[in-house]
Amino acid sequence: MSATAGPGYTDEANIQILVALMKHHGLCRGVVSPGATNITFVACLQRDPYFTLYSSVDERSAAYMACGIAAETGEPVFLSCTGATASRNYLPGLTEAYYRKLPVLAVTSTQHLGRIGNMVPQVIDRTNELNDVCRLSVQCPSVHTADDRWACEASLNRALLELTRDGGGPVHVNLVTTYSGDFSTRELPPVRCVDRVERGDELPSLSGKRVAVYVGAHPAWDERLASAVDGFCERYDAAVICDRTSNYRGGFRVDAALVCSQTRSAPEVRRCDVTVHIGEISGSYVSVSSEEVWRVDPEGVPRDPFQRLRYVFEMGEAEFFEAYASLAEPMGEHPYLEAWRAEDARVRALVPELPLSNPWLAQNVGPMLPEGSVLHLGILNSLRSWNLFPLDPSIRCYCNTGGFGIDGCVSSLVGASLASPDKLFFGVVGDLACFYDLNSLGNRHVGPNVRLMVVNNGVGTEFKNYNHKAAAFGDEADAHMAARGHFGNKSRDLLRHYATDLGFEYLSAETKGEALAAAERFTTPGRGDRPMLFEVFTDSRDESDALEALYTLEVDAKGAARQAVKSIIGERGIAAAKRILGR
Repeated sequence: MSATAGPGYTDEANIQILVALMKHHGLCRGVVSPGATNITFVACLQRDPYFTLYSSVDERSAAYMACGIAAETGEPVFLSCTGATASRNYLPGLTEAYYRKLPVLAVTSTQHLGRIGNMVPQVIDRTNELNDVCRLSVQCPSVHTADDRWACEASLNRALLELTRDGGGPVHVNLVTTYSGDFSTRELPPVRCVDRVERGDELPSLSGKRVAVYVGAHPAWDERLASAVDGFCERYDAAVICDRTSNYRGGFRVDAALVCSQTRSAPEVRRCDVTVHIGEISGSYVSVSSEEVWRVDPEGVPRDPFQRLRYVFEMGEAEFFEAYASLAEPMGEHPYLEAWRAEDARVRALVPELPLSNPWLAQNVGPMLPEGSVLHLGILNSLRSWNLFPLDPSIRCYCNTGGFGIDGCVSSLVGASLASPDKLFFGVVGDLACFYDLNSLGNRHVGPNVRLMVVNNGVGTEFKNYNHKAAAFGDEADAHMAARGHFGNKSRDLLRHYATDLGFEYLSAETKGEALAAAERFTTPGRGDRPMLFEVFTDSRDESDALEALYTLEVDAKGAARQAVKSIIGERGIAAAKRILGR
């Protein structure tokens, strides 16, 4: 047994992070086997008096020793072995741990993952584990960038939390080493720690903190959840940050896309102390600037899209909001919510006359959609455009943001319309998305409650937008990056013939006046006698100009400075600077 202090820690950042997180999550006992690839990891452990290490030459025995320690103490135990086949000898013990739900962390050290399969001595493939030897297996490569550090922290927090989640069990970390001999680091660096809060645990305090609730894509809300969120917001002056797919209809809703999309201004209202994150993947690409993110997930799985995760609450969403509401009294006034509303109104008043485009259609046709209807949006350009303008709160909205492909948006619209034939279902998609999924319109089950708007600009206009990387290539992007000229090259007849031959009512527009006139018919309440297809012909330059106008409505000093820095060091540089400054 060894527990001696020594000169310092390795300079390998991924190992530093793992050691720091092991200390945070309470892994203090481990069984270590000899080898070369785990020297830097083991040196850090044996020089830190927090850890108690036991030596075992035989990795098979080491794994069973860990099972015995875990069963006796009820605490997580770690293993460390070298490369080659050492880890294979863990399999019997980890199988035992899996079926007994014993929290054993197997840290297998390895060389650079790129050496797998290239006849490098002592390198084996540990990227896929047997299904009953560990609950989770994560790869932990070397850290070189801010994104690497975030990914390392996120995956290791998830791994360590998994040891005790839902009854517990073994977890595997494949830890890359560079065999550094530099042990001059005197203290472990600060790392982002994630803790799980379960039912019955003491709840972290929200007292005195500015709170936002961020809702990603979310199914229709039941009455209990809606009431729970409203009650929470009443007591903590929280604003509910939404996109089109959030589907929250309550009085604390904030359509934040326009404010948060401003690239040359940084309003103070975007800053908060805690963001409570619910729902699934959001396609709005906007966020508030939050010190901490608290993720609420019934499965207790930590997800960290904002790179600020602090807690994951393993409980139902309504349960979370009800629990916190019971700890405070209604405030009566809601200055943070009102600040959001005022900022949105102020920025929205700056919106100029837009050219005929997807954003213009969202601005002008969106308010015409009947109450209680359902809207399906194509990914990226359509979703982005319709996020920028409010809709009647009774309209539910969906988008295929799970896999984020263009291939099934029309089919999803058709499928939803079959499930609720008494509702009107509207869809807005670009031409490439429509033609990609064109066969869905020929399905004999398509009913008269389907109304599809196709914004036809003859190109993948996403790749022509002023702020897209492909736009830097100008017309050169058209051939392959933006795929211009397919599907009739904005033919005025192709979709018209196809739609009418299938029994659709066909509408079209090439000007704003024509669009508004056709939209009157397109948005008529009631099912009608057949489905509709409304084709609006736009130009990719107008699409880009409309987006740029909406993203640059105002300039302030902070936003201008950020743009200047971005032009020099890029978004990754900005992310790295934020992490260094802790902001």
